[in-house]
Amino acid sequence: MRHKSQKDENFPVAFFLFPKEKRTLINAYYQFARMADDIADNPSLSSEQKLNNLNNLEEILLGKDYSSPKFSVAKKLRDAFLEHNLSFSLATDLLIAFRQDATGFTYQTWGQLCQYCTYSAAPVGRFLLTLNEESPSTYLPAASLCAALQIVNHLQDIKYDATVLKRIYLPQDIMTEYNVSQDMLSSPSVSDELRRCVDALIEKTYGLLKDSEILPYIAKSRALKIELFVIFYLTKSMLYKLKKKDFLANNLKLSVSDRLWAVVKGVIRGLFAPTKTLNSKGL
Repeated sequence: MRHKSQKDENFPVAFFLFPKEKRTLINAYYQFARMADDIADNPSLSSEQKLNNLNNLEEILLGKDYSSPKFSVAKKLRDAFLEHNLSFSLATDLLIAFRQDATGFTYQTWGQLCQYCTYSAAPVGRFLLTLNEESPSTYLPAASLCAALQIVNHLQDIKYDATVLKRIYLPQDIMTEYNVSQDMLSSPSVSDELRRCVDALIEKTYGLLKDSEILPYIAKSRALKIELFVIFYLTKSMLYKLKKKDFLANNLKLSVSDRLWAVVKGVIRGLFAPTKTLNSKGL
């Protein structure tokens, strides 16, 4: 089973931007989400076993006395959430998405896929914004950005998801429109049909980024502005790779130069970006 660590993430959280007392909370949240993701993605477990494990995580998080050290991450996150007075929905919403993953849910439309992202990705954005004490007005554009990040990861992992996890995140109606069959997802190289299908999804993802453009400008935290600009640049770099390269034949990753260039540009933009309100005209 493939297991990701924080250093393997395309869009890792910049821990140094947060005070030391909040880094423990962030790590507890990440470890909880990582365990839930690993459960849902474990090809050696049945759907029933996955759901049982995910339910155990939730029960411990919500206060059930369960002593198994296997799920100690849930107890650690519960303690951290109680200490910081955070809503458990920031974690339980993630489990809704992981349960869909565990059962191999099929997405018929783009709308269904975006709805999945409201549980799989948006809670992470709300969590980080809450830690920065940002206004709830940031949540909606953050949800669009988080959805874009999630879909980029899906597009990167098309082949692995289809062959190993037997899971397809491409909306079925868009696959039908471009005459894409399931077996094309596990081919040695990308077909013309799949290329056009993914290009269409890339354009929709750019639309999500457009919807989230206001976010770094309405964020109050200068450090958060910087991180958001870095994330925007990293996302666009990966979308460019997905559009220009064979994502079935190659394991597409962000390079060191991609990351360094995104950091440089993100820091410059973040340092000088003004803070706006939602009724501002344009960016």
